[in-house]
Amino acid sequence: MSGSYRDLIAWQKAKSLACDVYRCTRRFPRDEAYGLTSQMRRAIVSVASNIAEGKGRYSHKDLVHFVYQARGSLLELETQVSIARDLEYIEQQAYESLISQTEELGRILNGLINRFQVSPQRA
Repeated sequence: MSGSYRDLIAWQKAKSLACDVYRCTRRFPRDEAYGLTSQMRRAIVSVASNIAEGKGRYSHKDLVHFVYQARGSLLELETQVSIARDLEYIEQQAYESLISQTEELGRILNGLINRFQVSPQRA
């Protein structure tokens, strides 16, 4: 597969979202350092990392596998953002921004899966 993972819009969006998550979680209570803060950060880093790893593999089948993993981590992040909002760790505006970004990235990941999905007809 040609091109770098850095060329993928999905990776660029995931990296941008990771920076936003890190900025947002800096304001969380100290006692969440090993809880929600860590979980959210690991989830979004996993999204970007899985996209990069999938792009670095040699087949579309492998790429799709890692994009599925990225999508799972993204859904974990959405859940964690919702919990953080319920606990009033993040303001409504930040919540809406993060959720909007996760939804957009989810659509992009679904598009990648659909584009590169290996099916019996296309294999």
